[in-house]
Amino acid sequence: MNTRLPIKEVGKVAYPEGMTPVIVVVGGGASGTLAAVHLLHNARARRLPLRVVLIDRYARHGLGQAYSTTDPAHLLNAAAAKMSALQHDPDDFVRWARAPECAFLPRQTYGHYLRDVLERAQDGPERTVQRVTGDVAAVSRRPYRVTLTDGRGYDADAIVLATGNAAPGLRLPEERCTNDPWAVGALNGVADGDVLVVGTGLTMVDMAVTLTRAPGRTVYAVSRHGLLPRVHTEGPVTPHPVTLPEGPLTLRVLFRAVREAAARDDWRGVVDGLRPRVPELWSRLPLREQRRFLALAARYWEIHRHRIPPVTAAKIESLRSSGRLKLLSGCVDGVTPRADGVTVHLKDRDLPVSWVVNATGPGSVCARDPLLTRLMGDGLVRADRLGLGVDADARGRLVDATGRADDRLVTLGPVLRGSRYETTAIPEIRGQAAALAPHVIDEIARWPSVI
Repeated sequence: MNTRLPIKEVGKVAYPEGMTPVIVVVGGGASGTLAAVHLLHNARARRLPLRVVLIDRYARHGLGQAYSTTDPAHLLNAAAAKMSALQHDPDDFVRWARAPECAFLPRQTYGHYLRDVLERAQDGPERTVQRVTGDVAAVSRRPYRVTLTDGRGYDADAIVLATGNAAPGLRLPEERCTNDPWAVGALNGVADGDVLVVGTGLTMVDMAVTLTRAPGRTVYAVSRHGLLPRVHTEGPVTPHPVTLPEGPLTLRVLFRAVREAAARDDWRGVVDGLRPRVPELWSRLPLREQRRFLALAARYWEIHRHRIPPVTAAKIESLRSSGRLKLLSGCVDGVTPRADGVTVHLKDRDLPVSWVVNATGPGSVCARDPLLTRLMGDGLVRADRLGLGVDADARGRLVDATGRADDRLVTLGPVLRGSRYETTAIPEIRGQAAALAPHVIDEIARWPSVI
């Protein structure tokens, strides 16, 4: 570190003259974009120059997996009023889209919005974003550096891990099976004939809408419970409070309080009232109770929490009524190739179809994310106590194998599922981005990264 550089004042701290701090964001989807935007806004408020390097393996900067769809029938599962990218400006998306607050807009529209927000966050040559396409091979600290598989490297003053959801926990055979339905062109090869979608959640809903455009095709959907997401109301929902005791919680106490609240008020308002409190309530459940929730109740929470727009629900009901969408309960025991498709072996039947689509949802990042697995092996991060994601403190600082939190290595989004549980939707990720940004900017404003 060159201590003889001239010093200029930045807010209330000193920073070397002529140097521009660099923050590398690993992951260019919604989590990485929201982190970059809030970092740039905080840097502007501090009059600090900043360069953000935003790395995405698929060149889908601002879109990620969630908003890269090109099907206009794939709608946001939340009303426009809840979808601002800016914590300090909750009406930004509504103004940008010129849409009613209660509108459920196409997801591809929201992807365009995120890219525009990223452009607007830049401030001339002082605060910029460098978009990089590539796979990250390694992350190091002291000095902080991100290295790609092709050998390119980026020195950093801080690093944000925003890798998003891991690959599905279930892995299907490659022949006539699609394990990533959101990959570019993933459904192009789906042959004529019937299709089985494994999973009955939000991804299945989108797949059913798209796949049933083929005339005469029947889509089967199978999951352990065979449950569909519930439906949003047409208008706004008023969140209702749920009274809970202080201190450690048990599922019995939590469920009783929720049932009593739902008996008095609309269940949607009860769910929406609980949602901002989920990280705090999750932390108050002992490990044993968290595991019981995941085994017994998680799916029931998800179908009530992650609801679908009324127009989408009407489409799904029409498909079911006509017999073109059939829900099954059970598990996939195996897949056997045939000349014109595959036979899927379920517990109580064999189902011949032309193609299988994996919509089971993300698995554990500890098992399914190669980069985070390497970082755990290197001791830079450690798994949360449930093994669902990585361990981080309330500020998003990653905790290493020794239990130390790093001010310059932070994270947000789905990788925090084990410690916060509710951490995959825009309102939660936006709040995390807004919380970590000022701390990271404060840290790098004091001095560049040290070796």
